[in-house]
Amino acid sequence: QVQLVESGGGLVQPGGSLKLSCAAPTISFSIYTMGWYRQAPGKQRELVASITSGGNTNYGDSVKGRFTISRDNAKNTVYLQMNSLKPEDTAVYYCNAKYPRWSADYWGQGTQVTVSS
Repeated sequence: QVQLVESGGGLVQPGGSLKLSCAAPTISFSIYTMGWYRQAPGKQRELVASITSGGNTNYGDSVKGRFTISRDNAKNTVYLQMNSLKPEDTAVYYCNAKYPRWSADYWGQGTQVTVSS
């Protein structure tokens, strides 16, 4: 059974920082493209950031320069460092693992991030 377990969400003031983690102990982690997506109430789920098996990164326009995605293949974990947080970053953040060759597309349960004073 595939498990993606997110952690690190919470309440933070505007301008603050949070670091999300996603552990994926049950997959061949190093070959997967890992991503973070988010969904705010009443809005569609959107890409926040992704990182390929080779370390290439991609970011949504709204988070460029503020968020950083990274991965530790030895720990089967992907991270999202979020700095300079804004109220509009408030959403449920989901971890995703993709490997198209196997039609693999897995999601975590989500972690709430709330940016509010």
